[in-house]
Amino acid sequence: MTFAVRLLTLVVLALTAVVPSFAQGQAARPPITTLAGDVQEDWTGLKTLISNAANAMPEDKYSYKSTPAQRDFGAQVMHIVQVNQMLLGTLGAKTPAPMINMQAKTKAEIAAAVRQSFEWCDAVVKEFSDAQLVERIAPPRFMGPSASRIRVIGFAAQHTQDIYGQMVVYLRLNGVTPPASVRPGV
Repeated sequence: MTFAVRLLTLVVLALTAVVPSFAQGQAARPPITTLAGDVQEDWTGLKTLISNAANAMPEDKYSYKSTPAQRDFGAQVMHIVQVNQMLLGTLGAKTPAPMINMQAKTKAEIAAAVRQSFEWCDAVVKEFSDAQLVERIAPPRFMGPSASRIRVIGFAAQHTQDIYGQMVVYLRLNGVTPPASVRPGV
């Protein structure tokens, strides 16, 4: 399910949960969920997902490629960092982008790049209110002449999930269960 569909589903579910309580005349209001809050929560989840998966791969497997034509595992992780920096850099945030070693190769260097990137991305998405998230901006050219901030963030999230899927294949081909797939007590 894409980020936009998931987000729309959350909004519809929230609205359908709120409307009956008001119709019944209940005095207590349910907690209000904002679009900005949902975006921040999803971005935090992505940070955890990618960080844990990157950390799970043994250092000697960071140069592993599933086929010769593919990026190695470390390059897959760095591709997320590079694309997120580029995409979220178009949002018009005030938070300055960190100086990230985009040539990182070792597990430690890549872990530092992931941490810096996601900390910056967290700060960027927190800058925008619901109204600002739906404002039109000039996105990267491949997205057309204009897009909402939420669309650009959604594209970044979707891309991150896509690369995560590739990371999972690399992990499993190396005998590592992705942390998000580990079930306690199973």
